[in-house]
Amino acid sequence: MSHRHPIIAITGSSGAGTSTVTRTFQNIFRREGVTAAIIEGDSFHRYERKEMKIRQAEAEATGNKHFSHFGVDNNLFGELEALFRSYSETGTGQARKYLHNLEEAAPYNQEPGTFTAWEPLPGNTDMLFYEGLHGAVRTEEFDIARYPDLLIGVVPVINLEWIQKLWRDKHMRGYTTEAVADTILRRMPDYVNFICPQFTHTHVNFQRVPVVDTSNPFISRDIPSPDESMVVIRFAQPKGIDFQYLHNMIDGSWMSRANTIVVPGGKMELAMQLIFTPFIWRMVERRKRALGLA
Repeated sequence: MSHRHPIIAITGSSGAGTSTVTRTFQNIFRREGVTAAIIEGDSFHRYERKEMKIRQAEAEATGNKHFSHFGVDNNLFGELEALFRSYSETGTGQARKYLHNLEEAAPYNQEPGTFTAWEPLPGNTDMLFYEGLHGAVRTEEFDIARYPDLLIGVVPVINLEWIQKLWRDKHMRGYTTEAVADTILRRMPDYVNFICPQFTHTHVNFQRVPVVDTSNPFISRDIPSPDESMVVIRFAQPKGIDFQYLHNMIDGSWMSRANTIVVPGGKMELAMQLIFTPFIWRMVERRKRALGLA
């Protein structure tokens, strides 16, 4: 953690909805005049798309049916930890982009599914913002979770997570239901070993829970809407959180435990604005004091 160069990390599985949280933070940054270095977790995968497919086929030929983007072997945990460490100490670091599609790849004259070159982060940023799979990973060799000043987990209940992934991969990437199901099964050991443990290290978790039947996610025709769900918000350290204020500001909210507030799904973005704007204020103020600018 660093007062001079704070880090915010959003962590969650593929299809969990972390990109929605990212948009909320971008709105807060824009409104509050905060300049953030934005890091996408996909840029720390080890292999480009074509090579990943080759490696996966080779792994399956040797009997490894669980080769996935979730595990340590297919990600640059060392480089991600080095970026967090460097930024927290000096406000600098090296990053690159993963070009998901033709639109992202066109400005670089590259193919989709490739990485750009490593480059220094922009200078004079107020904080670093990471969104991806591994913002709170801890292993015997790596401790990425130690660096962020604010760690946020996005964890829909598992059936909803699968529905969101199925919808995205089928409608936006052209995959079949069978192909998505195969991916889910292949990732499961790494999901259990590398994704789930992160949510014990996060400071705040957001878990969307549908209130409609999602018992068979593989036949769902659409994603349950925000109005068809509730959001469970758990604080690891509730001291200093004004739950009464949140309850007064968010209609339909209620406390399920001393550190947990439940809000209607349609109020999730409002809840994030109310919860995280003061966090941003405090980070900016601490940074100014640490740099002698206050």
